[in-house]
Amino acid sequence: MDKVMSNKKIIALYVLPSLLLIMAIVYIPIVLTGYYGLNEWNGIGAMKFIGLDNYQALIKDKMFWSSAGHSLLLAVFSGASLILYLIVAMVLSAKLKGANLFRKIYLIPMLLSSVAIAQLWLKIFHPTNGILNSLLESIGVANPPAWLAEPSIVLFALFIPILWQYAGFYILIYYAALKNIPASLEEAAKIDGANAFQIAFKIKLPLAMEVIKVTIVLAIVGSLKYFDLIYVMTDGGPNGSSEVMASYMYHQAFRAYDFGYGSAIGFFLLIICLVVTWIIRKLTASKDTIQYS
Repeated sequence: MDKVMSNKKIIALYVLPSLLLIMAIVYIPIVLTGYYGLNEWNGIGAMKFIGLDNYQALIKDKMFWSSAGHSLLLAVFSGASLILYLIVAMVLSAKLKGANLFRKIYLIPMLLSSVAIAQLWLKIFHPTNGILNSLLESIGVANPPAWLAEPSIVLFALFIPILWQYAGFYILIYYAALKNIPASLEEAAKIDGANAFQIAFKIKLPLAMEVIKVTIVLAIVGSLKYFDLIYVMTDGGPNGSSEVMASYMYHQAFRAYDFGYGSAIGFFLLIICLVVTWIIRKLTASKDTIQYS
């Protein structure tokens, strides 16, 4: 067995199918997207090579930068929400009565499709018959807002179902990380006089830090390329006030039939995600230490 595993040709033979699959569904589409962005193309006829014109137009496109700002704001909210998810996971990981029930409840959004979640929240946000406005009227609010029709609040209204949709996913990850921490460490800390606060923030957090770093990247990068729920609920409206980079790319490619410009937006979005991932990894690169004294 050792002789087989040391044979580089056999190793390459085993790796080749996976490598070809990754090339076909990841790297080749990325290269093609970058190439399409250098052309003027409506998706049907012949392509006309125009060099960097699409990218130059992108730099001057105010609507794109507005959508980029919306995506960045969503990324900030998503990153901040991880603190709440971590607190919930810490509570659920404790030996509390009913914790198993709450773990199941938080996982419910993961079982629903984005379209089903969008339809659910459209009912909640409905301006006349919605659950939310009916509740506000019942407590004396005379003119509750039209949550998805007012440009000043639509983006923040959308953040609620988006963050709710992924709450169970991150809570589950944090819960698994916290449960894998050896109980002997917590017991030793208690013997040394550590209280619950010290155990949580100086024992559990450092040991779960690698998982937290991964979730930060997933949450922020995932927010930058978020699309589906916003598309179903508002389609980027009203007047582009809830447009994000991915939905703007879709509109340019499949509504305006400017596949060259849409590809340029997609390739630029990829670069932004790579840069943000690199920055996050640099900022979170540190040695973990455990101190509770």
